[in-house]
Amino acid sequence: MVLCVKLCGNLKFYQSNLYSTLVPSDEITVSYKHGLPLITLTLPSRKERCQFVVKPMLSTVGSFLQDLQNEDKGIRTAAIFTADGTEIAASTLMEILLKNDFKLVIDKITYDVQCPMKENLSSEQATEMENMKSLVYRLFTALHLEEFQKKREHHLLEKIDHLKGQLQPLEQMKARIEARSEAKISGLLWAGLAMLSVQGGAMAWLTWWVYSWDIMEPVTYFITFANSMVFFAYFIVTRQDYTYSAVKSRQFLHFFHKRSKQQHFDVEQYNKLKDDLAKATEALRHVRRSLYLRMQVEELDERK
Repeated sequence: MVLCVKLCGNLKFYQSNLYSTLVPSDEITVSYKHGLPLITLTLPSRKERCQFVVKPMLSTVGSFLQDLQNEDKGIRTAAIFTADGTEIAASTLMEILLKNDFKLVIDKITYDVQCPMKENLSSEQATEMENMKSLVYRLFTALHLEEFQKKREHHLLEKIDHLKGQLQPLEQMKARIEARSEAKISGLLWAGLAMLSVQGGAMAWLTWWVYSWDIMEPVTYFITFANSMVFFAYFIVTRQDYTYSAVKSRQFLHFFHKRSKQQHFDVEQYNKLKDDLAKATEALRHVRRSLYLRMQVEELDERK
């Protein structure tokens, strides 16, 4: 069976879609051999006839157009439209495309393709055909699953190595910033301890050498009350309880982000790379687990 492709065009319609309607002299034919469509056309740049074998249940519109551009590097644009001018998605199967009329546009040249009507199958033949398609799909998946998983494993390993290479200088800069921030926090804690020691010594000196406890007791009361007000104000501002660990963590983050801006350390980029690395590592773990389970199943089948 031969499918003839006529060259025609609607000038008003295709001018609105920015495509020319010049009719080429060469003809495109689609012939069927052993049940597979053979699309024969003239390559625009090489001016040679070329034949493409299409697998209807596996090939898509995108793969066909990509094969066409790979064969003729001079083709800049290629697209397929329905008869009413709607562009067909690249993921559409060629089997579905060949059921209706469509338009093939190559470098502003439009081809009007008339698809012949196929014979209607009986219900039994249609069921048998669907079962055959399902079997072919399962066989294809089973035969290529391990290869696909190995390729994915290799791709994930390359991605992890690339992410680690990007993270290495950032990790070194982060470690330096953390060390400086930790040193500042340590100095601040020791300064706080020194201030409390000085305050306690001053209160003792005023109590036993300068004044008496009767005079210093109200002073200590108001000092304690002032400290309580400071702690309550800290809670209002930060919405956190005043604990030494919480204050230390908050002050550490303050020093860290301040020094990060000074040294141009991109915290958002670092966090994104860390998230991508964690996702890639988790995906690699799942792929390797699937490969391991597949090997275990094959060993059990061999034993049986």
